[in-house]
Amino acid sequence: MSSKEKPTLGGTRIKTRKRNIAAPLDPAAFADAVVQIYLDNAGDLELIAKSLESSDLNFSRYGDTFFEVVFTGGRTQPGTTKSDEGERHPYSIIDCEPKRELILPSVIYIQKILRRRPFLIKNLENVTRRFLQSLELFEENERKKLAIFTALAFSQKLSGLPPETVFQPLLKDNLVAKGLVLSFITDFFKEYLIDNSLDDLIAILKRGKMDDNLLEFFPSAKRSPEAFSEHFTEAGIAPLVEYNEKKIFEVKLKEMKSTLTTQIAEEADMSEVIESVKQHVKDAKLPDIEVVRILWDVMMDAVQWSGKNQQQNANLALRQVKTWAELLNTFCTSGKLELELLYKVQVQCYEDTKLMKLFPEIVRSLYDLDVLAEDTILHWFRKGSNPKGRQSFVKSVEPFVKWLEEAEEEE
Repeated sequence: MSSKEKPTLGGTRIKTRKRNIAAPLDPAAFADAVVQIYLDNAGDLELIAKSLESSDLNFSRYGDTFFEVVFTGGRTQPGTTKSDEGERHPYSIIDCEPKRELILPSVIYIQKILRRRPFLIKNLENVTRRFLQSLELFEENERKKLAIFTALAFSQKLSGLPPETVFQPLLKDNLVAKGLVLSFITDFFKEYLIDNSLDDLIAILKRGKMDDNLLEFFPSAKRSPEAFSEHFTEAGIAPLVEYNEKKIFEVKLKEMKSTLTTQIAEEADMSEVIESVKQHVKDAKLPDIEVVRILWDVMMDAVQWSGKNQQQNANLALRQVKTWAELLNTFCTSGKLELELLYKVQVQCYEDTKLMKLFPEIVRSLYDLDVLAEDTILHWFRKGSNPKGRQSFVKSVEPFVKWLEEAEEEE
């Protein structure tokens, strides 16, 4: 080796991996580029979608910024809905009139964008959540446009808007207290129900875990069933009022059954049980017929039945009837209600094999305990309308009915 030659290392040359050098973030330039595409195409969403498709814009990095431009016409300041510096266009969702026919094209446009770039779904969810959490920063007219857009998005089954994304951010205390949430959700419900059924709406509410908590949309001072009914009746959404009333009824019915089940299982004092049932009936406005059905169901469900010992089951059933006869008597206050109780006994004895042969004994016991009147039993025997097991049961009680008829003739 000459003194002029540079020394070299022998052996295998190891290649070093080039590091990825990240380009500096520049959402402003991205937003300006998207705005320019809107302006160049004069707001024609079909042409805009084609231009975006052929562009080399970095949507994966600036997805949130893209949807800010779609919704508001330009980039918004971080953490707010206020416009940031930069170019703007007048074809945004916020800039149009609050009419479904004008907002629907934007929903369809976003749907096309998401089909081509499904990774933007998360960005749509981010921006939607941020805007809904900032409703107070929008004008009333703008909030209505957001409500219409959201309703149409669900109607069109737009990807990227799961119900929890919409409903949960709305439950901020300050938004609810100001009535902004109630106003938004009312516009949303009205718009959604134009093209969809109440069942569809309830399905969305269930997915958003709000079907049992509709009163949470109301300010605390107005959070009552009466206020709910009044508000949505005035808004022209009577089916939702009926649904909520049914839901409340079911809850109170469940509460009554639970309380009664506990009291019967613990063999509580009769007067206490009767007063408890009366209070539940008053609170829930339960129909008398429904009360009679519940009483019988809960009474029989509380019995600890024997597996195959028919005689023991008979003794248990008759003991239960005797123990709670006063409870039945308190609420079977007319021939119509007595007949309903008799139908209830008939159906249960028909559907439960261990009770099928006990029907005549139960009927006789209810008669002896003054729960069922003679006229009620005779009417059931001659004209009863429930077909379940009727032929067999009529035959089984025939001796008892003949005895009643003979006693009636002697009198």
